[in-house]
Amino acid sequence: MSLLRVRDLQVSFASDRGLVRAVQGISFDLEQGEILGVVGESGSGKSVASLAIMRMLPQPPARIVASELSLAGEDLLGMSEARARELRGAQMAMVFQDPMRSLNPVLTIGRQLVEVLQRHLGLNRRQALSRAVELLEMVGIPQASRRLSAYPHQFSGGMRQRVMIAIALSCRPKLLIADEATTALDVTIQAQIVELVKRLAHELDIAVIWISHDLGVVAGMCDRVNVIYAGRIVETAKVDDLFHRPSHGYTLGLLGSTPRVDETEQDRLTPIEGLPPDLIDPPTLCPFLPRCKVAVAECRQSMPPTRAFGPLHQASCFAELA
Repeated sequence: MSLLRVRDLQVSFASDRGLVRAVQGISFDLEQGEILGVVGESGSGKSVASLAIMRMLPQPPARIVASELSLAGEDLLGMSEARARELRGAQMAMVFQDPMRSLNPVLTIGRQLVEVLQRHLGLNRRQALSRAVELLEMVGIPQASRRLSAYPHQFSGGMRQRVMIAIALSCRPKLLIADEATTALDVTIQAQIVELVKRLAHELDIAVIWISHDLGVVAGMCDRVNVIYAGRIVETAKVDDLFHRPSHGYTLGLLGSTPRVDETEQDRLTPIEGLPPDLIDPPTLCPFLPRCKVAVAECRQSMPPTRAFGPLHQASCFAELA
């Protein structure tokens, strides 16, 4: 059985204008030790879906339904809030984009690490402090024992993100979700964080959902990719297949608007023109149709079915791009 099973996940929010359908029936599996990339523009539903999996969306205003949402066979939607709190940190953890907003600015790094270790592993203070030093060393923070007494503002952005990774991995969770975890960092530090997460995921056999706008990062670290647009997974494939055989107009647009080091004079960046659809009144046809440059006649008649384009490669598109 897959570690994480998501079937027909739907997330909506009540608003003054009506019901905002942020996630519209996404389904996927995640295996133990697998790194899954999730890409899509802002507002596509990437973060909302991950927060729903983590049980971090208050209900109301959110409304979350799914035919199945389970971690290691345990029902995430049906469990109590107390049980969800036990799982968060212990079996599933999340790293957010801005560590300065995630870390408590008035508590030392050591106290924040120790709190997690005592809460979920039942360690005494001495054991927790010893483990906290090991965790900081594991994520590459020098002079770890001395840095336990430091406050978040005394760390650089990259070091703060390393601390967040240490906290997230402190209890060796089965699932780690990283939501734009390197966006606020410069490219050199970004590369270090990516390599760190990739190495630790393999060493600790942790499944990772890596949410990102950066297709270059996804190409270098992920095993498989889900492309999300307007609350739907429009394409899913192994990372090599996605980059070499994109099979949806939106994926093609994302690749065309991404800088490449091997770019030639003919390979100019091509922006995706237009705006995403209104999720209060979602379209009945392909949501990308008004912005698509490869649309065919069938696209204007019905919603495209999900078709197989190879092993583990599916896309909801009528166009033949291969």
